[in-house]
Amino acid sequence: MEDKLLRYTLRVDRILFKKFRYIAEAEGRSANKEIEQYLKKTVASYEKENGEIDVSNEK
Repeated sequence: MEDKLLRYTLRVDRILFKKFRYIAEAEGRSANKEIEQYLKKTVASYEKENGEIDVSNEK
């Protein structure tokens, strides 16, 4: 059975990430959940404009 969650290492500028964590805290989320929310919004916006992305053949 495939694990639904994917682990991904993100390399980002330290100061930028500290500011991002500040925003996440202000929103009552962990940095991980804030990234997840950003990804969901970005995908939804893209799909609204360009149609649904088919990932059925992706690994």
